[in-house]
Amino acid sequence: MKKLLLFILFLFFSLGIFAQHKGHNMPVKQTQQPAIYACPMHPEVQSNKPGTCPKCGMALVKQKTKATPKSKPQPETQPKPAPKPPVKSAEKATQKPAVKTTVPAKKTVPVSKEKPKPPVTNEAVKSEPVEKAGHKIESPGLTSKPKTVRYDLYVEDTLVNFTGKNKKAIAINGSIPAPTLTFTEGDTAEIYVHNKMDVETSVHWHGVFLPNRMDGVPWLTQKPIKPHSTYLYKFPVIQNGTYWYHSHTKLQEQSGMYGALVFLKRNEPEIPAIPIVLSDWTDMKPKEVDRSLHSATDWFAIKKGATQSYAEAIRKGHFTTKLKNEWKRMMAMDVSDVYYEKLLTNGKPVAEATQFKAGDEVKLRVVNGGASTYFWLTYAGGKFTVVANDGNDVEPVEADRLIIAPSETYDVMITIPEDMQYEFLATAEDRTKSTSLWLGSGHKMPAKPLGRLKYFEGMKMMNGMMKMNGDMEPMGMKMSNQQMDMNMVMYPEITGEESNSKPAKPANSAPKNGIPVEQKTDTARKGNSHAGHEMQNQQMQDHSMHNMEMNADKEFETLNYGMLRAPEQTTLKPGPERILRFELTGNMNRYVWTLDNKTVSESDKILIKKGENVKIIMFNNSMMRHPMHLHGHDFRVLNGHGEYAPLKNVIDIMPMETDTIEFAATESGDWFFHCHILYHMMSGMGRVFSYQNSAPNPELPDPKMAQRMLNRDDKMFHLMGMVGLETNGSDGEIMLANTRYRLSTEWRVGLQASHGLESETYFGRYFGKMQWLFPFIGFDYHHNSVKNEPEETLLGQVSNQNNRKAFVAGVQYTLPMLVVSEFRVDSKGKFRIQLMREDIPLTSRLRLNLMGNSDKEYMVGLRYILTKYISLSTHYDSDMSNGVGITFTY
Repeated sequence: MKKLLLFILFLFFSLGIFAQHKGHNMPVKQTQQPAIYACPMHPEVQSNKPGTCPKCGMALVKQKTKATPKSKPQPETQPKPAPKPPVKSAEKATQKPAVKTTVPAKKTVPVSKEKPKPPVTNEAVKSEPVEKAGHKIESPGLTSKPKTVRYDLYVEDTLVNFTGKNKKAIAINGSIPAPTLTFTEGDTAEIYVHNKMDVETSVHWHGVFLPNRMDGVPWLTQKPIKPHSTYLYKFPVIQNGTYWYHSHTKLQEQSGMYGALVFLKRNEPEIPAIPIVLSDWTDMKPKEVDRSLHSATDWFAIKKGATQSYAEAIRKGHFTTKLKNEWKRMMAMDVSDVYYEKLLTNGKPVAEATQFKAGDEVKLRVVNGGASTYFWLTYAGGKFTVVANDGNDVEPVEADRLIIAPSETYDVMITIPEDMQYEFLATAEDRTKSTSLWLGSGHKMPAKPLGRLKYFEGMKMMNGMMKMNGDMEPMGMKMSNQQMDMNMVMYPEITGEESNSKPAKPANSAPKNGIPVEQKTDTARKGNSHAGHEMQNQQMQDHSMHNMEMNADKEFETLNYGMLRAPEQTTLKPGPERILRFELTGNMNRYVWTLDNKTVSESDKILIKKGENVKIIMFNNSMMRHPMHLHGHDFRVLNGHGEYAPLKNVIDIMPMETDTIEFAATESGDWFFHCHILYHMMSGMGRVFSYQNSAPNPELPDPKMAQRMLNRDDKMFHLMGMVGLETNGSDGEIMLANTRYRLSTEWRVGLQASHGLESETYFGRYFGKMQWLFPFIGFDYHHNSVKNEPEETLLGQVSNQNNRKAFVAGVQYTLPMLVVSEFRVDSKGKFRIQLMREDIPLTSRLRLNLMGNSDKEYMVGLRYILTKYISLSTHYDSDMSNGVGITFTY
């Protein structure tokens, strides 16, 4: 019996060993994991079935799953992150990295062991209590649990290819635009910015109520983020709506450093929502764009076909319009400053959202992240409904189109009418380029493109409005809140197509002196025309100005600020009122943009007190629109809706408009107020509001040094010049200039000894709002080793080829027809009067130059522009005779 039991035990033991051995050679039984669908933009949003992301509306993508063997559980390990490839094409530039919003910091993207993460420069902020901004917090909802949400943003230099050429850009987490950051009202934001570049940077949280030191303006609220360092932005989220973020360091915004910022409501409606970041791209380095604008080159106008030359004026029957324009010392009509190679929607010229079907309602969170481009928004599926502006809800209002200024945001609701693909079209204000988002799938339904602007009609309008001193002519009415678009005369969809032989006649009524004529309308405007400054003529609410017609049958409604109404009362609490007035001024020729003819560096900070109600009245006395942005605050736009005035943080002020805003002074510290056209801001168009008795900013221990650094931008000198190399010699000019000062050297060098050498060096300062007056001092040198013949000048004084080695002092003044007059005297008592006009636009690319003076010196020349920097040229000079060659322009 005992042997039998031992045999049975031995048999079972042998079978067990055999089974284990056999198992090593047999396939392991696999189990299939359930399918997981996740949002490409928000990986934390996951579902076990197809659908759309509740945060951004994008279709959930099925995640790749692997069959896993049944085995013993292994210890949990942290996965090694995949390296992030640099963006090397437009397609790759738009890929969104998986940025996770997490509560614990341990889930952030780890850094490789070879290159340890640099220490956070302001690490103490993390352990400090969350500082509340001075705005009221809405009552909490029922469905949201406040949490700390962390993002890590890696700022790197990269390459992009939007135009067929590789160009340098700046990407955040390998993406242009930067990833959309999503929070819920009540959350605490912890955003670590890792600067992996070799230059400084910063991030401004546009429209956000937050502690002053977190606002992200270098040398005003913080020091710049140094190269290869990390900076922590931490603030409570006490708002909801669509906002955005971007660099506030020099011109980095133009290079791609911007992205959408979404604050969800505690009880956010479950409606598909898509963040749309519109932007502009130029292959030219932003620093070169800025320098070119200050050098008064018209290369951008040539690229846009908008030079408005005399040949074009004659062909279109506007020769006298052109003459009058220059008689009043005005440059050609300019709608937007910069020529852009591409306009982008979420980093692509054409984007798609194909997940939508007939009947779907979609919220588009539109951000204008363009550096200087205004966009007209239209939709092929019909009217859209505006439900929010600058992050603040408004009463729903329908429109066929709206213009969104740089830095503005709009939330618009659109409907997919049928199972087709509908175009949401964003067209640049100058109508040279556009970008699209196609929604739905199936047959494409394009939006109607906007026609080419009629520039000479705009020029005629300008002539009727401008005084000889550069100020605007009183119009007998007060315009405000975009309710009278003076550019309307240039819109062919309203006033008819332009004729090549004579000025086009408007479809409804002819303008008087180029100015739109008032008409009655039977369609009431949904907005209110009072806007704090009532129009003296209520007939300005007419078809031509408001209910624009795209054809004879259909009314076309264009949104303006007068149509925006807050859903709740926005009246300020009682308190002392402070009234400030600003005149928006500018000089397109020298590209100087100011408030009250003063730049930021030329102005003191505006002191305000907590508890005050600050009212600002702004008059735009320039021919350009200006989107004025106030950091860290919302303001009420006084548009005639009384207690229900809408709240905004950007107000677009059109030429000749007077707009009034007011805000409650509830904060502390220093806050920037500036034009959000990037190149206007860099030239000094802004002010700093400073709260009295504010505690010192720990980020800026040396306030005086910080102020000096802040003032550097609009004091920057720009190098420009022109060098001609022709068969008779070389002539040219090199200039170094900033907002007020200019140092220049002009020379003429002959190839023959008899032609001699002469140079004139001037240093002076521009005065006046239009900067037509330029007093100077300098040195005049003229040498000729062959000729030394005394000659009587037109003023009866004796001059010779060797008597111009002298100091000089004088003044230049710009006359009508843009002729620069000069009166000077040298240290030997000789006077000289000179008249000169450069760059007369005969055709789009052909320029005429003229000069003559009382020393019986004169010059006439022609220059044909081949590229931005190279022209074919010829000229006749009284000293050097005639020559032909090449002129280089910088």
